[in-house]
Amino acid sequence: MHDKNIKDIVIVGGGTAGWMAASALAIMLRNPQIRIRLVESEQIGTVGVGEATIPHIRYFNQLLNLNENDFLRKTNATFKAGIEFVNWGQVGERYFHSFSPYGVNMEGVHFHHFWLRHAMREGAAPIDEYNLHCLGAKQNKFTHPKPELRGSPLSTIEYAFQFDAALYAKYMRGVAESRGVQRIEGKIVDARKRAEDGFVESVVLESGEEVAGDLFIDCSGFRGLLIEQALESGYDDWSHYLPCNRAVAQGCESDGPPIPYTRATAHKAGWQWRIPLQNRIGNGHVYCSDYISDDEAYAQLKSGLDGAPMGEPKFLRFTTGIRKKTWNKNVVALGLSAGFLEPLESTSIHLIQSAVARLLTYFPDKHFNQKDIDHFNYKTQLEFEQVRDFLILHYYATQRTDSPFWNYVRSMEIPETLRERIDIYMENGRLYRDNHELFSENSWFAVFEGQNFRPKRYHPVIDFMSDEALDRRMAEVRRTMHKCLDAFEDHSTYLNKLCQSG
Repeated sequence: MHDKNIKDIVIVGGGTAGWMAASALAIMLRNPQIRIRLVESEQIGTVGVGEATIPHIRYFNQLLNLNENDFLRKTNATFKAGIEFVNWGQVGERYFHSFSPYGVNMEGVHFHHFWLRHAMREGAAPIDEYNLHCLGAKQNKFTHPKPELRGSPLSTIEYAFQFDAALYAKYMRGVAESRGVQRIEGKIVDARKRAEDGFVESVVLESGEEVAGDLFIDCSGFRGLLIEQALESGYDDWSHYLPCNRAVAQGCESDGPPIPYTRATAHKAGWQWRIPLQNRIGNGHVYCSDYISDDEAYAQLKSGLDGAPMGEPKFLRFTTGIRKKTWNKNVVALGLSAGFLEPLESTSIHLIQSAVARLLTYFPDKHFNQKDIDHFNYKTQLEFEQVRDFLILHYYATQRTDSPFWNYVRSMEIPETLRERIDIYMENGRLYRDNHELFSENSWFAVFEGQNFRPKRYHPVIDFMSDEALDRRMAEVRRTMHKCLDAFEDHSTYLNKLCQSG
């Protein structure tokens, strides 16, 4: 039976997706009989503008046994406690989507229900007062979680990273090559398919060399060299829900110490990201070309830079959506080849990571069982749709009326899955996490409350508590949060200390 095992894996394209896949497969397969080769061309650049992540990347780094301090140094990384959203509910408003939880759940009920009831009383503190990272971010402070302090909010801290995507891909390449992955330089000009079943047999390089394989991983970006150009898998276009279809990115010089969070500022036809690294600030303007020209979009970006521009602007075009089949025959698409969801909540790298994990779960032999492939595609589709709905909420839950773009997204048709979630929340504040989806109740609440979607009621179970008892409980939670801030340090000082250590 061993002759039916996969022996040759060919990864088409490098960048973040290609080298993440190469690293993880080399480490997790642990089989010297499996050859992993990655084909990329120095003539073809990578998108490389996504520089912010979500906490799940830490588990990927742990899987690869990476030293975090070394990782910070070599990728110019900073810590990320969450995302600050500016001008999303109404112009002039801002809120913080923290990775760490609000308060503490009590009596088997989520904390936000207690706060919703408490917020009806005069003089009630805002929700940010009950979240460690909201408080720490305002003071530009950060600390690692302290799991040894069981029961303390310090044990529940979650965090991610902001880093240079090009340096991260280089770092992943080093990990992969140290595990035996072979890199092949060359531009792919064709793909040969087997006549009997249409499976990809090999890719042909510009030099005429052919690279054959059993399993192909398509990390060729928006082009989808194998998944689309060779296998014509099709594409589900979601631009009617997420109409932004272009971006312009440009770095700038730092204007001071880096802050431990990403900022997303809404403009008249899209939004602008600000991602602080150790040595510069990453910036970009995501927008819809139906409502603003490229020149106007770039002018808007430049006007919002906090330092002198660095390098030339990079313009990108995209269509939000997903391949109809992210695994087709013996080709699995990862990253931009699989689909694209705009970087509003920094999910791009996570979607690569989860797809690699899913591939390992359903790792095939040469029979390529169709039932496994179908279930892989179902789970991938579900994950994309769940993230899609969360992103749509940011646009739909707005009160802005100052431009045609915001008028459109505020009144557009939304998926029934999102409509149901909004209706349930707006009635009684109930939130749920469906099928282990990426974003928790904490994240959904942050956006609902941050963009002024306040429910009619709270969970009725908590009415057992008197107003006075609730006031005392909330005051104690608030005091605890502020006391925990004593364990935080200045972010820049803390980061430098780690980068200088082993």
